[in-house]
Amino acid sequence: MGSASRQALVAAERTLAATAGVTLAAGEQLLSAGRAIEGSAQLRGLLADPSLENAEKAGLISTIFGAIDATASALLLAIATTRWSDADELLDGIEQIGIRAIAHSAGPGAAIESELFEFSRAVSSNSDLELALADKLGDPAAKAALVDRLLTTKASPSTTAIVRHLVQSPRGRRIGALLSGAASIVADEAGRLVATVTTAVPLSAAQQKRLTGALAAQYGREPRLNIVIDPTVIGGLRVQLGDEVVDGTVASRLSDLRLQLAG
Repeated sequence: MGSASRQALVAAERTLAATAGVTLAAGEQLLSAGRAIEGSAQLRGLLADPSLENAEKAGLISTIFGAIDATASALLLAIATTRWSDADELLDGIEQIGIRAIAHSAGPGAAIESELFEFSRAVSSNSDLELALADKLGDPAAKAALVDRLLTTKASPSTTAIVRHLVQSPRGRRIGALLSGAASIVADEAGRLVATVTTAVPLSAAQQKRLTGALAAQYGREPRLNIVIDPTVIGGLRVQLGDEVVDGTVASRLSDLRLQLAG
């Protein structure tokens, strides 16, 4: 994100934190508004135009999105009347605040990150499902209906709402990256980190507790562990937190050794 967009996003996050009574419906409506703005180049350009007066933007939002509830409308107005680097980053901001609003409404104890991770694993292991959700020419409503069928009885309404939005608004992004990014946003809203841990064998409860404590001590925030079992790593652990990767697997060390010998 550009500098202006980063500042705008921080301001929007503060507005959300100060807003009382945020509901799942408000988050869904904000995401829906974002998709509508995405579908109109003219509206997108107007709301991202820094020369357009805030009163005019407020009038546009009131006219076009008059049916959404007061909370969603106020959040959308706060986002649109802040300067963004470009229209695409305005859409990013609406999406992030919509996802945060859903996570906020669910509370810090919700398992949204874990459910997003499990769904991501299910998608990556099923090429037909991945193709159906990632098809650029696919009908967004059909994709949302597919998500409903897959998740309604297996995940929370909050997780389902987030995934329904993501498959309808990929904007050139891969489904795995969308789900991973959403999980990180949800974790951050709850004051946690998402740590993806790759190991050759399942970790015991005691091992998970020690790893959680070590990561919390290092990063100052409680991590939510997503465990991936991959026998090819042979032994050790690979831990990924956002863009940071700590690879202590045997496979990685053997690869390093081979490179050293080859050199």
